[in-house]
Amino acid sequence: MDILYEDNHLLVVNKPAGQLVQGDQTGRTTLLEEAKAWLKEKYHKPGNVFLGLVHRLDRPASGVVVLARTSKAASRLSEEIRSRRPRKSYWAQVAGEVPAEGRWTDHLQRDEFTSRVVAAPAGKEARLSYTKLRFAQGVSLVEIALETGRHHQIRVQFAHRGFPILGDRRYGSLQAFGDNAIALHAREMVIRHPTLGEEMSFVAEPNDDWLLGSSQ
Repeated sequence: MDILYEDNHLLVVNKPAGQLVQGDQTGRTTLLEEAKAWLKEKYHKPGNVFLGLVHRLDRPASGVVVLARTSKAASRLSEEIRSRRPRKSYWAQVAGEVPAEGRWTDHLQRDEFTSRVVAAPAGKEARLSYTKLRFAQGVSLVEIALETGRHHQIRVQFAHRGFPILGDRRYGSLQAFGDNAIALHAREMVIRHPTLGEEMSFVAEPNDDWLLGSSQ
């Protein structure tokens, strides 16, 4: 476990690419199960350990995931997420050279395993803004501020404009990016602490392998 922060109410971790956040039909070990086991061992807790999942991160993506250690924290954090008060910042490596900055609004329609851009008023509105941090060897590194949290939103909106995220074959990438991984990293989440009421920032810097992954 790569622990970014822990107190009596929160556990914040840096999820590796390829790991499920919560269970599905595959039966693979999930981040939630691993975190519960870590707490159980650290504090020698008998019986079940409570840990609430209040937001998700796509399996092939990496980065910050905030978990709630109490039901009160889970309820308050879930309300924060629903109200869209938290600020989420992502880094992505995409094929092609994007403009220096931009703000995109689309309508997305979710199918079973994918989402797609559709004409308004169909679907749900999806908004993000981004800044290009660098461009090299045909790849743009971008920092993204996510304003809404639609299914596969960042992946769909960039791919729709011809800039698929590296490794994201589901949305048109022709370039590999590690095993079960795409070049999308949840770098920072700013959220209000569920009991203290203070705004807290949790940051997981991508490692060198992630930054060099586009040239491997």
